[in-house]
Amino acid sequence: MDYKIFENGDYGEVRFSEEMKNHTTFEIGGPCDVMIIPENKEQVLNTLKTIKEHDFSYMVIGNGSNLLVSDKGLRMAIIKLGEAFSQIKIEGEKVYAQAGAELAEVAKASIEEGLAGMEYVSGIPGNIGGAVTMNAGAYGGEMKDIVETVTCLGQDLEIRTYTNEDMHFSYRHSRVQEENLIVLEVELALEKGNQEEIDELYHSLTQRREEKQPLEYASAGSTFKRPEGYYAGKLIDDAGLRGYKHNNAMVSEKHCGFVINTGGAACDDVLYVIRHIQKEIYDKYRVKLQTEVKILGEEI
Repeated sequence: MDYKIFENGDYGEVRFSEEMKNHTTFEIGGPCDVMIIPENKEQVLNTLKTIKEHDFSYMVIGNGSNLLVSDKGLRMAIIKLGEAFSQIKIEGEKVYAQAGAELAEVAKASIEEGLAGMEYVSGIPGNIGGAVTMNAGAYGGEMKDIVETVTCLGQDLEIRTYTNEDMHFSYRHSRVQEENLIVLEVELALEKGNQEEIDELYHSLTQRREEKQPLEYASAGSTFKRPEGYYAGKLIDDAGLRGYKHNNAMVSEKHCGFVINTGGAACDDVLYVIRHIQKEIYDKYRVKLQTEVKILGEEI
C-alpha cells in the first residue's frame, strides 16, 4: 500500500510506522503503517475520502483504552481522534464535546459548572467518541443516559446527526458499530444540580474506583464482557486465578476482571492469560467469557 499519498493534502499530522504501544493504555503494540491525526471535521472527511479512494484498510482510535495490539503492528491506516480534536463547550445544561475529548475532562468541565449526570462515567478511561461507540458504563450509569445527539461521518462521506433513539444503544453497543460510523461530536443533556452533592458523589465514586481497580498498572480496563447472570471478575476469582501470571501479564490481585501489564508485557503474554482464563472458566462453570477488549493485528 502506498500511504505516501498522505504526505500531500489537508489531513492533519501524519506519522509513518508509528508504534501503537505509544497510543494504547496497555502500552503494547507494534507499528501501524500510517497514523493520521486530524484537527477538524474537514481533515477527518479528507482522510476518509482518500482511504476509500485507495481502498486502504483503516481504523479509528481515541486514546486506545480498549485495545490489545499485536507486537507485529497493524497493516493499515490509523485515524487518531485525540487531543488535537478535543474541544469542549458548555451552553446552559448542554455539553458539546469533540470525539477526541477525554471522558474525564468532559466530566470535570461539566461538574465545575454544577451539572449532574456524568459522575458515574467520569472515571472510565478513554475519550467520549469511544465511550459513545461502545455505550460505556459504570456503577449503574451508561452513556445512553446522558447523550442527546451524536454527529457522525458515514461510509458514504456524509455527516449526519443522530438522536439518542437513533443510536440503537444497548449493552456495550451502538449504531456506530453497526454502520462503521466515525463519531465527530457528542451533545450531552445534563441537569443543574446541587454542587455539594455532585462533588460528593464524584469523589465517592473516584475513591471507590481507586480502591478497587488497578489504576497503577497499564491495562485496557475490564478485560471481559459481563456474562449474563454472572460477574466476570467473581468467576475468575472463584476459579483461583487471582494473581495468575504469564511473563509480565497478570490477573490483577486488586480486581480479577482486569488483566494488567506489570511492565514490558508482550501481546502474546496477555493473550496467553486471556485464553487460559477463558478455558478455566468454561471448564469449571461452562460459561464462555467474551473479551471486551478489542484484539487487533497480525497472527493473533
